[in-house]
Amino acid sequence: MTSSILDEAYERVRHTGPERDGWLSNHAPMAAEALVHRGHERAVHQWIDAYADKLEERPRGIRPIRSDEWRDPLGDPVRTGDWLNYFDRELAGETWPDVLVRWWPRLLPGIAAGATHGVIRVGHAIRALLEEETQPRVAELGQGLAYWAARWQPLAPPGAGPYPITDARSALDAVPRVPDQRSGIRARLAQLADLTPWPAVAGAVPGDNKDDVPTRLAGIVDAAVIRHGTYGYASPVMLVHAATAPNAVLRALPALPPTLWAPSLAAAWAATAAVTAAYAPAKARPAPLGGTDLSLDEVMRRATDTGDAHAIKFVDTVSDTYTRSGDPALLAIAAQSIEQIAAD
Repeated sequence: MTSSILDEAYERVRHTGPERDGWLSNHAPMAAEALVHRGHERAVHQWIDAYADKLEERPRGIRPIRSDEWRDPLGDPVRTGDWLNYFDRELAGETWPDVLVRWWPRLLPGIAAGATHGVIRVGHAIRALLEEETQPRVAELGQGLAYWAARWQPLAPPGAGPYPITDARSALDAVPRVPDQRSGIRARLAQLADLTPWPAVAGAVPGDNKDDVPTRLAGIVDAAVIRHGTYGYASPVMLVHAATAPNAVLRALPALPPTLWAPSLAAAWAATAAVTAAYAPAKARPAPLGGTDLSLDEVMRRATDTGDAHAIKFVDTVSDTYTRSGDPALLAIAAQSIEQIAAD
């Protein structure tokens, strides 16, 4: 039943566009995958019913993108329909792992695409495919890759180092803030190039070099989740992506060759640092004290009841962090964040 419900959800939104209202992301496929993965498949169709009025039709293409001419339309949202058609063709002719491995290193430098929703959508699709390969899941991967390609956006480059080894929480504490936090994300990220500390911060990928990439990536995700409990109040929705973006990369690693793991780690850290720089306030607020009487399942139900996809996806990521540590304080952070996101 779980498999069929997710595939039904993907089919329901198959002909919708990756964005709405000009630039807001279509969260339906990501939220559906998270709900199914966490055992809340019975809520999926009702959630999509409530979300349906936010969906727009899949954009039409302008002209086909040729395989040898992909660089020019990269990062051009006007060509979104062309990118959707392109990846439909790619995945019709090759296996999804082959397409992913070819395109991952091309897309990775533009990890900021769609406020990091490009990589996040791809990460959800990969997790679904690793659980079971079906045609709707392959098609969803293509839509995620197309969205990432259409909104491809590089960050200001990191420095070359070498930099001292630090843990993820200390590394996040060292991230500077952009001077103007009043604009949209593209304007905020553009300011990174003028931040003197940025190259060193972005280049100092946290974690001990002796640890493997999955361990270091998990450390970044965990630190971003915990930090949402103290800094998330200022921009609860946008700061969710400081955790969900690196988690999407972490989920993709099993489908990628080890040669792509190190650059994936570096890009994931840069995305987390960039979102932090763009949206985190200067001062923290106290985190929730102690734990909560809510179970992980009940926390996800609360997130679902809000109707907010960011709440669902954040709890989905908190679930991974909680599985690694078992710290009940994480459930209190999740419960607080749900309330903040719903009120944002």
